[in-house]
Amino acid sequence: MADNVTSLFRSTAAHSPSMAALTREGGEGAGPVDFCIPCNPYFPTPAMFEDMAARLRDIITYYPSSADTITAELCSLLQLPPQCVAMGNGSTELITWIDHLLVRESLAVPVPTFGRWTDQPMETGKRVDMFPLQESSGFALDLAQYAEFIRARGTRVAVICNPNNPDGGFLHKHAIVQFMDAMADLDLIVIDESFLEFADAEAEPSVVQEAMLRPNVVVLRSLGKNFGLHGIRFGYLVANPALAGRIRSMLPKWNLNSFAEHVVFMLKEHGAEYAQSLTQVRRDRLDMAGQLSSLPGLTVYPSQGNFLFVRLPVGAEGTVVRDRMLTEHRILVRECGNKIGSSSRFLRLVVRPQVDVRRLVSGLEQVLYGTSRRGAAVPELGNGTSYSSGTAAVDRLVSETNGSGMRGLAAQAMGMAPAAVPMPAAAAGAGGRGSPRRPRARVGRVSLRRPRARVGRVSLRRPRARVGRGSLPPRRPPPRPPLRPPASASACRSPPPRPPCRRVRAAGCRCRPRRRCRSRRCPSLRCRRRCRSPLPSRWPPLRRPWRPWPRPLRRPWRPWPRPRCRFLLRLPRPRRRPWPLRSPGPRRPVFRPAGA
Repeated sequence: MADNVTSLFRSTAAHSPSMAALTREGGEGAGPVDFCIPCNPYFPTPAMFEDMAARLRDIITYYPSSADTITAELCSLLQLPPQCVAMGNGSTELITWIDHLLVRESLAVPVPTFGRWTDQPMETGKRVDMFPLQESSGFALDLAQYAEFIRARGTRVAVICNPNNPDGGFLHKHAIVQFMDAMADLDLIVIDESFLEFADAEAEPSVVQEAMLRPNVVVLRSLGKNFGLHGIRFGYLVANPALAGRIRSMLPKWNLNSFAEHVVFMLKEHGAEYAQSLTQVRRDRLDMAGQLSSLPGLTVYPSQGNFLFVRLPVGAEGTVVRDRMLTEHRILVRECGNKIGSSSRFLRLVVRPQVDVRRLVSGLEQVLYGTSRRGAAVPELGNGTSYSSGTAAVDRLVSETNGSGMRGLAAQAMGMAPAAVPMPAAAAGAGGRGSPRRPRARVGRVSLRRPRARVGRVSLRRPRARVGRGSLPPRRPPPRPPLRPPASASACRSPPPRPPCRRVRAAGCRCRPRRRCRSRRCPSLRCRRRCRSPLPSRWPPLRRPWRPWPRPLRRPWRPWPRPRCRFLLRLPRPRRRPWPLRSPGPRRPVFRPAGA
């Protein structure tokens, strides 16, 4: 059973396996305690589930209402104009249509973040500019640096998740509004507020009202995360009527199911229970963060979502912890090694009631520290799977092999005890029999000693060249004197020559120079052909020796450039007649008629 369950995580690269798949592979009995999928554990209430169970046959038998009817009911609850709202079959469908309709070439997004913001544009062949969030700053997003990054990369679409998934970083409303004003020239700005209902750092943190007044801002919301109903798949976006209408016109008919319609029409009667569930989640988040922070070596980052982002102690591998928590304690956690910008040392833990949190803390103590007592010795992670990569795997290899590395690991696989790494003999002490000897080369009766490094019985000697019976070090050629720079600057007042022409750069111009400076030190030569570009002074020799009086040529197609050097010699230009020069020959007699 354990192998079947852990194999599900290998087949799902970008997302965790579904709860239905884990239940099928886990066999009989209750399913695992879910600390992976971020949802509201206190909503819907048991009375709402009983109501849906009573109407289950009608819900799954008949068609739902149109999306316009369900959207109008949701807008009446949220007090938003229906022409500014578009509902989709989950926020993932809306992200897909945003990418197809509003993203042209590139998209910028901070990482780590929700995987669809990086995977969807790359699947359609667009450039994704990823702005890395630094662990030293607690994965906090600096909007000023983010704006500079966007300008430097030339990105046309910017994405901000508030709070961010998986670290739960929060941005205040005034900072986001300033960012939208500074980036008003972009094609699109997307504000993902899927987890904003769980934030308590600000009374009104949403920028929905500001988004409806701007032509390039879209706010994305998720109802499944807030209501604890991920399986229903319904979300919505808010934008100006032009953007919202463009996306709404592309959505298919009946993209919202009957369960989503039933839940939306139930919210009017259960609004108070929903508000109480959000308050309880915020309280449980503080209590859960305090209990996890008491574990030694475990780092808990501040969060405003319904989840916590934690870093495991040094030497602990996230995949091993995840598999052992699932197989030994029936607890499902989210390992973030497959998220861009994160590693296997980070886990995302969803906020749950205190009964489940105590079970989680007890399981982490046994997996990380080998005992239920806190502050125990080094953890032993030898019974879990080991298919991972990163620095945690290197730390685990060194700790398991007692510092002997890959050779020690191979010795353990063959059933042998890994030998300890020998200490260099130089560290044992200087002098005596234990002191290292140096290799020496004998030439006749002369002994030339050379330094060498000695580790155990292995001697590392430097290579040497043998000459006859002895050995001498290889002979090195004498260093060449540096080339003298041309002295044209002191003897010639002409400006430095221009770079070679295309003919010279391609295969080396072998044309004879047309002009040459009288000064012997001046290297200024010019190409004989139409390019008239200067030639370098140290160019390969010409085919013929240079002559001051070349043979006549055709008149150039453009006037000769004026000489820029006072030593430059002016040569006469040969002229060509428009017709060939011929001898007139004998003059023909002129016959005149008589009497003329």
